[in-house]
Order: sequence, then structure tokens, then C-alpha cells
Amino acid sequence: MMIILRPNTPQDKIELLKKVINNFGGVEIQMIQGADTTILGLAGDTTTIDAGAIEVFDFVDRIMKVAEPYKKVNRKFHPESTIVKVGDREIGGKKLAIMAGPCSIESEEQILGVARDVKRSGAGFLRGGAFKPRSSPYAFQGLGLDGLELLKMASRKTGLPIVSEIMSSEHIDKFVEDVDIIQVGARNMQNFILLKELSHIRKPILLKRGISATIEEFLMAAEYLMAGGNDQIILCERGIRTFETYTRNTLDLSAIPIIKRQTHLPIVVDPSHGTGLWWMVESMSKAAIAAGADGLIIEVHNDPQNAKCDGQQSITPDVFAALMKKLALIAQVEDREI
Repeated sequence: MMIILRPNTPQDKIELLKKVINNFGGVEIQMIQGADTTILGLAGDTTTIDAGAIEVFDFVDRIMKVAEPYKKVNRKFHPESTIVKVGDREIGGKKLAIMAGPCSIESEEQILGVARDVKRSGAGFLRGGAFKPRSSPYAFQGLGLDGLELLKMASRKTGLPIVSEIMSSEHIDKFVEDVDIIQVGARNMQNFILLKELSHIRKPILLKRGISATIEEFLMAAEYLMAGGNDQIILCERGIRTFETYTRNTLDLSAIPIIKRQTHLPIVVDPSHGTGLWWMVESMSKAAIAAGADGLIIEVHNDPQNAKCDGQQSITPDVFAALMKKLALIAQVEDREI
């Protein structure tokens, strides 16, 4: 529910209305202040609200029902686009956020070498998996906490903030301490217990779209994070499962403008998981930027043929460097920059 007030409504009257609303209970009030107009967004059980008791105030212009089940992530409640800050970097602003690195951390030499290479090419963030969710129990599962220590070492030596995936709530304190952006993978998008716990921390969350999730389900997962108080959320389109088997997933680039229309949260695209084929990463990266994405998360490996995880979808540092030059040109057309 949204209560639109008449232009230039004084603050004392706004506070009076908020008291009336709070007396009904069950809702949280979010005030949206425009140049002349103020909007009160109500999230929660709005069935307790007596619209007549609100419309009686002469400074109330109208009441609007919000049809979508997601409220806090809804652009109607938050017209201005959210910019997530990570140190001196931003995600959602004019500068595109490029996150690059190996799918899985394998050794000190590997992660440090790749980190230095992607930074040299212009990446602003280092991505790397310490814990790896795999379809097969026999596949490489990552180095765990040892991998996280190697990722931290590479971050210290390059100055790149790190992005890494959390698998269990037992590691939340460790991730809050060591990781700059905590990634929630596709398989955990609807792990609501984990989302609730992450909603209480003050750390950016990169939320990946689930394997078969609709856009509404995706945004409702983000709503779980915001409902608990964490508003530092970055959405990530990484492809969904369809009947097509040529690619690993079907990268849904149409989700970018839809999400930009429906929510104020920034969105990045993962062309590596989205296609599963290294030679498609370039074209899908360029298309994602043209479609309005706020950044990319790309898998870069120094030796893809011998990678322990997802080598077939990883590009080499040289290919990444060439791609960054092309992306800079497309970003310029879209009034963005790398």
C-alpha cells in the first residue's frame, strides 16, 4: 500500500499520520521524499489498515494498492536506483562493476596470478570460489577455508575487493570478516533460513537467480534479505533451465530491463554460467551491457583446460583483456564506463 500526500505537506502532519498508521499495527512505514510530494509506503499486513481513517485527512491525495508481493525491493517504494558501495567502489552507478576470477581457487600461484591479470585489464573486483556446490559428490568441492585465506592474500596484494560464495550459515561470521561481497548461489536462492540470517548483517549480498526461478520468485528472495534490514543487495542473472541443451543454461537477458523496471536494486550478469561455453562469454557480455546491466561476473582462469572446475566456460586472461577493451566501447554508447 502507498499513501500519496498532497504537495508540500508539512512535517507535523506527516508525523500525525504515521502515528495513526502505527496504531493499526502489523506494518512498517517507509517514507519516500520527493521534491514536492511525500509518499508513505506500507509493508507488512496491510489488511489491518482502515483506508477510511487515512483518507479523512485533507492532506492525503490518494491511496494506491501495490499488486506485487515484493514491497521493499519494489521501485514504487524506492523510485531512485540503489547504488551499493564497496569501499571506494560502487555497483549500480555510472561505472560498470566488473568481477572476474576463477570459478574455484586451486592454489596460491593460480589465484594471485589471475588476480593480477584481471586487475591489469581493468576489473574492479576479484571473484573466486572457496566453497563449491557441485552436482556430483565426487567433483572438486573447493579448498574451503584454506581457499578463503588464499583469496584474502590475493586481495591484499592487488587491492581488489573479493566476491565469494557462502554455502552454510555456520560460516557467516567468517564471511562478514573476510569477504567484501557475499555471494548467494543459484542453488541457495530459496534457502530462506540462510537468507534470513544474511538479512541481519551489514554486508553487500550478491544474490544469484535460481536455476528455474521466475523473476517474481527472484525478487521475493531479495525481499527476504531486505525484510530483515539488509538493503545492500546486488541481483545476478546467471541463466535459467529451459528445454534447450546446447548451452548449460539459457541466459535470460530480457530479465535485465524487467528488473530495472520493477526494482531499484542493481543487477549484474554472469555470462560464464549463463552459457557454459567460453566462446560465448564475449557476445553475451556485450549484449548484457547493451541491455542495461550494471556489471558482469566473469570466470577467468590461467589454464582452463586443466581447471578443476568449469574450465569449459572460463576465458584466459588474454581473452579477458581483449574483451574489456570492447566492453569499454559499448559502455560509452550506453553512457556508462568500465
